[in-house]
Amino acid sequence: MSAATAVLRHRPFRWLTAGRAVTVLANSMAPVALSFAVLDLTGSVTDLGLVVGARSLANVLALLFGGVLADRVRRAVLLQGSALGSAAVQGVLAVSLLLHWASLPLLVVLSLANGVLAALSLPAAAALLPQTVPAGELRQANAVARLGVNLGMIMGSSLGGLLAATAGAGWALAVDAAALAAAGGCYLLVRQAAAESGADREKVRALVELRDGWREFISRRWVWVVVLQFLVVNAAYSGAVQVIGPGIAQATIGRTAWGVVLAVQMAGAVVAGLLATRLRVRRALALGVGLVGADAVTVLALAQRPGAAVLCAVMFVSGFALELFGVAWDLSLQQNVPADRLARVYSIDALGSFLALPLGEMAVGPLAHRFGERTTLLVAAALIALATGAALTSRAVRTLTVRDEPAAGTVPAAGTAPVAATALVAGAEPVADAPAVLMPNVPPGAAG
Repeated sequence: MSAATAVLRHRPFRWLTAGRAVTVLANSMAPVALSFAVLDLTGSVTDLGLVVGARSLANVLALLFGGVLADRVRRAVLLQGSALGSAAVQGVLAVSLLLHWASLPLLVVLSLANGVLAALSLPAAAALLPQTVPAGELRQANAVARLGVNLGMIMGSSLGGLLAATAGAGWALAVDAAALAAAGGCYLLVRQAAAESGADREKVRALVELRDGWREFISRRWVWVVVLQFLVVNAAYSGAVQVIGPGIAQATIGRTAWGVVLAVQMAGAVVAGLLATRLRVRRALALGVGLVGADAVTVLALAQRPGAAVLCAVMFVSGFALELFGVAWDLSLQQNVPADRLARVYSIDALGSFLALPLGEMAVGPLAHRFGERTTLLVAAALIALATGAALTSRAVRTLTVRDEPAAGTVPAAGTAPVAATALVAGAEPVADAPAVLMPNVPPGAAG
């Protein structure tokens, strides 16, 4: 058994990975189906941006609460509730489309509900993973978990596009609801480690916990620099690919091909995930941050309205780059942030990374109408490139090193971060979704 698959012998990790993969499969179907549902209903890219932006807005507003909650109660329970609640919301959405009583206000309200539920799940899933495996297997666990997530994205985005083009968006969302219910069953089988149960933790006020989490976040320059980078990157990229992208696809390559394009991006992420199980780069964060610039190339390509083959090529590279960044980011956070504060740092990370998402998604439609789609996409690509270059000017980002992990079976004490074997700058960084790394076919928090 290889090191990458041996980690699956741990039952809690196995069920957590399965639940996350199924959740992402469902949440990869939903945006594809929902995008074309809005276009069928109103034909307006601006309306599409409003629905997508409503979900992002709710996600941002609820993220800090989700982080505090994930540090106070059992994280598996939060994941169960989030998955089952999302299943109910998606079920209502599916019925409304199938029975032809859907409306734009209803889609906005349901998107708001989904955003809140996703905010509860993102910090909980990210912070639970280190409690399901020994410290010596954390690198392999991150790679395997992300591999499962990316496989779910491939299957979900391609299936969502296929169902939207054949059976219709309503049936695609019905399948989505069923998958979310199955994910809730997987989370039910997760048994958390004693260190994560919180039974012996001092009960303090939520505001005090948020303050402690903020101190952990701000004390590490490399964390907040990269989060600022993704505040710009996610806003520009999501507006370009999630809002303008479906409209361009509908006018050029078609809905099914758009689903395939998104799936190919996830295939690139899978290849990168497999590579990450063997790759040893001491300054992995700097490499990952630089690779994020590939998103600018993707947006530039979209501005040219190319065929499916070109889009598949650039999306494969984008997925590959984002995945290598995501693995480096997860490991950097998990090695340097105390376990009892990790969920709060993840939630602040996600809040910062997603803060501009609603603005980007809601503004891109009117901007494209005023200045043209091509000009808007070119500006978005420039913003991504500038934000990436600015992040790399930080010495804290360039010099942070990934440490060798302790031997398998060695578990650090609860509430403590491993002691650095080498000197780290800026203090003692994710999606996502990474600083909540945003893949274009997965709403914020879905991959968490």
